[in-house]
Amino acid sequence: MNKFNIENLNLYYNDGDTHALKNINLPIPHKKVTALIGPSGCGKSTLLRCLNRMNDLIAGVKIDGLVEMDAEDVYGNIDVANLRIKVGMVFQKANPFPMSIYENVAYGLRAQGISDKKHLDEVVEKSLRSAALWDEVKDRLKSNAFGLSGGQQQRLCIARTIAMEPDVILMDEPTSALDPIATKKIEDLMETLKKDFTIVIVTHSMQQARRISDRTAFFLMGELVEHNDTEHIFMNPTDHRTLGYVNGDFG
Repeated sequence: MNKFNIENLNLYYNDGDTHALKNINLPIPHKKVTALIGPSGCGKSTLLRCLNRMNDLIAGVKIDGLVEMDAEDVYGNIDVANLRIKVGMVFQKANPFPMSIYENVAYGLRAQGISDKKHLDEVVEKSLRSAALWDEVKDRLKSNAFGLSGGQQQRLCIARTIAMEPDVILMDEPTSALDPIATKKIEDLMETLKKDFTIVIVTHSMQQARRISDRTAFFLMGELVEHNDTEHIFMNPTDHRTLGYVNGDFG
């Protein structure tokens, strides 16, 4: 069962001068981790931003082709704000808000007009538990989020995303700024989260893709070279370019 279906997707920057994604065809399965790998500038993050229409915010972008989520056209007549709630995003650099740990997680709910303290308390605790952070911060929920370590801040951002009850979590190199211990916590967390969410991760680390993903898609110069079960991509890729990349010959 697929959460997303991408067909013949093309994306251009600079009013058509730069062809950044070239005829992409990619299914993204439901409640699995899909890793997007490839060298810098190959289109991984651009594709990720297509899934919640973040590219809409960039001037001069043109898109054609089909992106469906649950058989609904993402680029059709839909509520984009609602799409971005359903398809939450965690960025490369942790970006907590300048407020307390509690208020970071509650922020989206408050923005929707939810003010019932009991409900907010429940969602904050549940989200922090889901992000494997509750036990570390439960005694300092009123403390400023900037007092957390980098890895804790990233898990707080994941909790903030979970609080909105998305279907999908997009992660754009979520561990690139973290040390190995914090990285492992995020990777362990992804393994748990995929029971409830579809996860799509952009990563430069082939080791990470191999450890945490069920499916892997390899991109090169805006093209999707191949996609398959992760073990197949790393052990028996179809395309010689994939073999060269996973073997570290370039990238």
